[in-house]
Amino acid sequence: MAETQNHVLVMLDLIFGLKLRYAAAPDVWVSGNFFLYYEEGNPKACVVPDVLVAKRVVKWDRPNYLLWEERPPSLVVEVTSLKTRRKDQRKKSLYEQIGVQELVFFDLYGEYLIPRLQGYRLVKGNYRPIPRKADGSLLSRTTGLWMKPEGDGLRLVDAETKAPILWTEERWAPNKAVVARQAAEAKISEDVAARRAAEARAAEETAALREIEERIRALEKELGRLRNERSSSLSLLPTAEEYQP
Repeated sequence: MAETQNHVLVMLDLIFGLKLRYAAAPDVWVSGNFFLYYEEGNPKACVVPDVLVAKRVVKWDRPNYLLWEERPPSLVVEVTSLKTRRKDQRKKSLYEQIGVQELVFFDLYGEYLIPRLQGYRLVKGNYRPIPRKADGSLLSRTTGLWMKPEGDGLRLVDAETKAPILWTEERWAPNKAVVARQAAEAKISEDVAARRAAEARAAEETAALREIEERIRALEKELGRLRNERSSSLSLLPTAEEYQP
């Protein structure tokens, strides 16, 4: 298991980035955090690479990697930490023994490796350090990729095209932008619809108020007419002096 969530993210970025790079290659298999068995008939003879690239093998969904049926992996990357350093460093002699062509250790927080990115290449059966550039990057010949620490991640860059392999979050960034834009547009549409509905209600209320006012004016007019008629009728009646039985 990875030490922290950030270790998990680095592993996933490497695995999925490499999978995308070799998606069209039928003879390159990429995986990680699975069992690699190196002695037939001995289930205890196994190791769990964080990231593995195997070239010139058939690409299929292996449940594990059986070394006696496959070629030695081309590249293994171990995302290491202070807590896992002893186990990870023991893997070095094992990977050398079983013929892993390149081995890279990446100490995410620089807890014990200085520099935090270190690599080894198999030369005549023995590991030799992979030279590093001044910026701490090193070249993986088996993949044609530069590996360079970048923030809390390990950046992979195509040595020929100089194009970086995007991390998972970066690949999702355009989709996030689209989703955010769609959400903003939906919110604007909702606001417009709400405003139009409010305006329609206001218009209905204004029309209803006008109708009430017109009725009131009509009633007042009718009341005035009735009062006038009553006054006229009363004026025709004789006064007390005029009325004599």
